Amino acid sequence: MTTKEKLITHVLAGEPVGSRSKVTVVGVGMVGMASAVSVLLKDLCDELCLIDVMEEKLKGEVMDLQHGSLFCKTHKIVGDKDYSTTAHSKVVVVTAGARQQEGESRLNLVQRNVNIFKFIIPQIVKYSPNAILLVVSNPGTRGGREGGIDILTYVAWKLSGFPRHRVIGSGTNLDSGRFRHLMGEKLHLHPSSCHGWIIGEHGDSSVPVWSGVNVAGVSLKGLNPHMGTDADKEDWKHLHKMVVDGAYEVIKLKGYTSWAIGMSVADLVESILKNLHKVHPVSTLVQGMHGVKDEVFLSVPCVLGNSGLTDVIHMTLKPEEEKQLINSAETLWGVQKELTL
Repeated sequence: MTTKEKLITHVLAGEPVGSRSKVTVVGVGMVGMASAVSVLLKDLCDELCLIDVMEEKLKGEVMDLQHGSLFCKTHKIVGDKDYSTTAHSKVVVVTAGARQQEGESRLNLVQRNVNIFKFIIPQIVKYSPNAILLVVSNPGTRGGREGGIDILTYVAWKLSGFPRHRVIGSGTNLDSGRFRHLMGEKLHLHPSSCHGWIIGEHGDSSVPVWSGVNVAGVSLKGLNPHMGTDADKEDWKHLHKMVVDGAYEVIKLKGYTSWAIGMSVADLVESILKNLHKVHPVSTLVQGMHGVKDEVFLSVPCVLGNSGLTDVIHMTLKPEEEKQLINSAETLWGVQKELTL
């Protein structure tokens, strides 16, 4: 008899029940690994799977996480370039994507990412046909970061054939987090006590909803009617500029963004796996909402639970805010109709 046979008497006939809350992260770059670590540290899954085409880096990252498995409560950490390893995932986080090359157009960059998705998405669908797709890949151009994630969420939806409630873009969840952090800095309060929503395109063309900014139900716009306008002496409008510029600043200082988006991803995964019915500003199909006529994905407040994205909250927007959403939608649609899916 082996040591194991001498130690353990097997009671259960057949194989034990497999994973009930498996999370797969596609891409082991900075964002993928920050997402993976954040999911582990929040004890959200009983199995974590990493996938990437870079076999050596993948193997190293998986081993590194496995060596720390004593210190977290995830039973199984695996990784492979073969998508069969992802089978029966509850949530698949897609962070993989191509970066912009020198002098490359936005359309060409997005198309290269579409080509990557044309390989990734069918593999996910094959092995996890009931999964919820969370798209985080954001191929921003050097001139700006508008809408890359929104377009790729649309692409993932089209390629997967999944119903719209099971394809979600991380959208402006992080933009709103940055905004609430900056509100907290200005008011000397914790971000969780500062309520404000950034919607629309992720990045430069995002829309701050000033009428909804509040603390403890007290409308800040009610206290300062000029909030968000050029007439505001306190220059609250600058907070949104800092939200937009924040990512550029981090990239300039450390070369990339990772931790905040990783924590934001774990926040979304938690709402899904724990069926929290929590409201998040995430990217979803907005055709027919707020005057948007095109088949595009933009961020609006959405309810997340274990079925995916179950409801959309109807925000009361000012005409100029709706106009910004419509303009973003038209820009995205202009890129999308040029893509080869």
